[in-house]
Amino acid sequence: MTNSPRSTAALIVECLENEGVTHVFGIPGEENIRLVDAISRSSIRYVLARHEQGASFMAEVYGRLTGRAGVCSATLGPGAINLLLGTADATTNSTPLIALSAQVGMNRSFKESHQGVDLVPMFAPAVKWSALVATPGAVPEMIRKAFKLAQTERPGAVYLAIPEDVEQAAAQGEPLPVNVPRPDEPSPGQVDRAAALLRAARSPVVLAGHGAARAGAGPALRRFAESLGIPVATTFHGKGVFPDDHPLALGAVGFMRHDYVNFGFDRADLIIAVGYELQEFDPARINPQGDTKIIHLHRFPAEVDAHYDVAVGLHSDIGRSLDALAAAVGPRTPAAPGEDPIRALLAAELARGQRDDRFPLAPARIVADTRAALRREDIVLVDTGALKMWMARLYPTYEPNTCLISNGLSTMAWTVPGAIGAKIARPDCRVLVATGDGAFLMNSQEIETALRLGLAFVILIWVDDAYGLISWKMDLEIGHNVEVSFGNPDFVAYAESFGATGYRITAPGELLPTLRTALAADTVSVIACPVDYSANLELIESLGDLDESLS
Repeated sequence: MTNSPRSTAALIVECLENEGVTHVFGIPGEENIRLVDAISRSSIRYVLARHEQGASFMAEVYGRLTGRAGVCSATLGPGAINLLLGTADATTNSTPLIALSAQVGMNRSFKESHQGVDLVPMFAPAVKWSALVATPGAVPEMIRKAFKLAQTERPGAVYLAIPEDVEQAAAQGEPLPVNVPRPDEPSPGQVDRAAALLRAARSPVVLAGHGAARAGAGPALRRFAESLGIPVATTFHGKGVFPDDHPLALGAVGFMRHDYVNFGFDRADLIIAVGYELQEFDPARINPQGDTKIIHLHRFPAEVDAHYDVAVGLHSDIGRSLDALAAAVGPRTPAAPGEDPIRALLAAELARGQRDDRFPLAPARIVADTRAALRREDIVLVDTGALKMWMARLYPTYEPNTCLISNGLSTMAWTVPGAIGAKIARPDCRVLVATGDGAFLMNSQEIETALRLGLAFVILIWVDDAYGLISWKMDLEIGHNVEVSFGNPDFVAYAESFGATGYRITAPGELLPTLRTALAADTVSVIACPVDYSANLELIESLGDLDESLS
């Protein structure tokens, strides 16, 4: 028996190993069995998911936490299409991801064929690059290009379709060397222009976004703020890049109404945007007249927007730009001592929530107990829904990428599969999923995946038997809500049917001890916690009572 030649599938796996890939998340299909078999004989672990959408979210969170592209895999047709949501979520959340799928063979691609659909143009609007691997000889260059594009600022997803007959063909070529760009220095002329604006400003404020977290610019941001005495707000994606217990921290912007933090921008005459991207938060909310001067610090130029008219742009390594700008500005008159009223308002709201003994639980009480149960470095994944507004506003965050939110595509149901990616990327961190009952059931099947892998994390379900955020919006806009309510299973029994542990909260004092017990357990724990969202409208009314006296 003669040895068969090395297949293209084997070469693809060698290229993945060359890029440092350690895990591929996916579901095999008939048309990519050779790729999955080659992975099984490599150093890469194939993580078998229960839905391709779940696999895409696992890869996305892995990429977000490591900075290296997470990889997800599927068969052709419906399997590939199921990868599309997490792939689009990664791109809009500026997260590196590689999506690989099978495709019909080139020998039948030109005609109507079983499971044949043109996937490349389907993925194109959602990724940085979408392409068909049409020949075995293209594999080394296309895999290298895919990772280079996915991981280079601004990061995002790349999609490659691999025809079945190409995967089976004899390999051609070898993996290409991996090169990593060096951080670039800021332009001295642009630094001087920005410094002149900063010296003239009376009330500057920093807005730190996701790019600052990706760049590891937290220490430089802290030096910059402290040396110049400038307060710092973050976007939802930027939470933790500047610690919320720092005296200059203002909190996070992104709420759908004029929140406390917005008043920090109302009184600003200069915004220093550090790693901010417009899809994180509409700039009209912090610069409604479009007349506040903006210094834009990022690796790439800003998107064009009438409310984000950049006076000076520093397009280089963010940390180096911050240090250079602080040095060029020199000493500034420090702000008057004492706690900022914005921070005081947020702290007071959280403290009131901690003392709120209503049942079902007040949202602020759930946030306060969640924060009390987790350590500074632990990770919470916050799903989309009404709970996102409460967690993003009130959950104090101290380290970057420890409060993960999807605020680009704002996708529901990414958190349960995302927790698997988080535990693989950061095995030493405790992980908690904060999700609504609507989002939870969309991808809860991945509990089985987590248990099969021996991963432990906590799923805290905010239970209101409705799509709470849509109900909130309807109540605000049209005075009532329609078609938002549904029934739920017994979440405890549901968790136990997988072999996980289930808890039901029946009194406000039960949540914190239950969270601590569940976080200490070596399994997946599901906590069903009823929430009283009447607090949503109470919050809107309280914010409406604020006026310019805050500034």
